[in-house]
Amino acid sequence: MKQSFDRPTPTVEDYLHEIYNLLADGKTVIAARLAERIGVSSPTAWATLQRMQRDGLVELGERRDIRLTERGKEAAESIKRRHFLAERLLVDILGVDWADSHEEAHRIEHAVSPRVEERIMALLGNPTTCPHGNPFPGLPRPPTVLLSALQEGDEREIDGVQEQAEEDTDLMRFLRQNGLMPGIRLRVVEVASYNSTMTVEANGRRVVLGLPAAECLRVRDRAEAKTA
Repeated sequence: MKQSFDRPTPTVEDYLHEIYNLLADGKTVIAARLAERIGVSSPTAWATLQRMQRDGLVELGERRDIRLTERGKEAAESIKRRHFLAERLLVDILGVDWADSHEEAHRIEHAVSPRVEERIMALLGNPTTCPHGNPFPGLPRPPTVLLSALQEGDEREIDGVQEQAEEDTDLMRFLRQNGLMPGIRLRVVEVASYNSTMTVEANGRRVVLGLPAAECLRVRDRAEAKTA
């Protein structure tokens, strides 16, 4: 069946979405990593990537690293923008749990037409970030560091959640339940290297995080925090 709006198939859009997420998190994109994220075998992922290369959406490097072409970047930004709008609609208008919005948005993002996309954007007042603090494609991200890089006594404002972490609903619920969300200011109380944990204080409440969880939160860097 021919796709409406001259878009890639939903399967290809899923690949573009995950490539975009990995690149946004500063990771090198390889077929094995992409296959794990999407939940398919490496040969299946590689076959799809070869078709995407044929269609001018990706470039496959000599070391099998994957890069988006200009056409691929445009298509990836389109699906990402629709995903963010779906998340915003779910959270801001429909009252869906912040922690569940990422998964739910995947169910509807492919069906959003350009006309509906414009209407949702206007309804939401032209948002600039998703509910988890990630900027819409084409918009700048303020200077940030990972929470795990901070030292005891450091104070910062949470900027957002790493793209990959949004897939972990349990982690997202933990962050929401403990108030560790974009815009919240926190202080590092303790970094315990012996058991790989970090204790932070936010809104008068102390929370213990494993360092892998702390690596999933971005905070404003010192210069940005002073001027915010």
